[in-house]
Amino acid sequence: MILIADSGSTKTDWAVLGAPGGSSVRIATQGINPLLFTDDQIDGVFRQELLPRLDEAGVPASEVSEVAFYGAGCTPQQSPRVAMLLSTLFPSAETFAESDLLGAARAVLGREQGIACILGTGANSCVYDGDCITAHIPPLGYVLGDEGSGAVLGRNFLNGILKGWLPATLRDEFFAESGQTYDDIIQRVYRQPLANRYLATIVPFIHQRIDEPSLRQLVADNFEAFFRYNVLRYATPLRRMACVGGMAAPFQTILSEVASRHDFELVRVMRSPIEGLMTFHRP
Repeated sequence: MILIADSGSTKTDWAVLGAPGGSSVRIATQGINPLLFTDDQIDGVFRQELLPRLDEAGVPASEVSEVAFYGAGCTPQQSPRVAMLLSTLFPSAETFAESDLLGAARAVLGREQGIACILGTGANSCVYDGDCITAHIPPLGYVLGDEGSGAVLGRNFLNGILKGWLPATLRDEFFAESGQTYDDIIQRVYRQPLANRYLATIVPFIHQRIDEPSLRQLVADNFEAFFRYNVLRYATPLRRMACVGGMAAPFQTILSEVASRHDFELVRVMRSPIEGLMTFHRP
């Protein structure tokens, strides 16, 4: 049996290939980020959440032959920690941990070459050769970068309604629907943690009103910046790209239009990479 994980900072999706009866099993645990978690915290999630849920699904740890873990924070320095902790729980398995970006690339491009992108709360991209990442531009987070992300879209939207370059009707609707005031927004962005996640929560409000020309342009401009400062910086002749994430999926049409303007073909979009990873690792 093969155990696959796609882990963010808040949630980890797990899938088992070759479970008893020939079926696949899907479970979820809290997110695991080795940049933020100690070894004891990671081990606690594995032992208190993962193993009991595998047991409930009839998947004995002793019969897992391979563990493929893709996660946020799995840098070359941190990945060995996660792999080592997994190997103690699955002694018969070959285990490895890699970045969520490699996981996204394998999910959306499989064994094919192209530009792989994550467009969610944050944004990331790479050149992928069908197995590994060959080039990568750092996204830099929502303060210094993350063009194309939900956090940056939310930030730009708030800038527009508070400074008045977006229609006043949008400002009034946002205040009424969210129950927030100007002071609430400033408090949430500057004085509370995880401002990037807060900013990304505005994305559904925008998506529900995407027929509003100013919002459609706002989304398009965000994707244009993603291409200008990220995708177009790669010295590669590759023109196939595929994306995963909560910004790519709902705004796929606009993303495809922007990609076409830069002579890229958007070949695949997924909201979550776990299904694609199951296909990639299926024997």
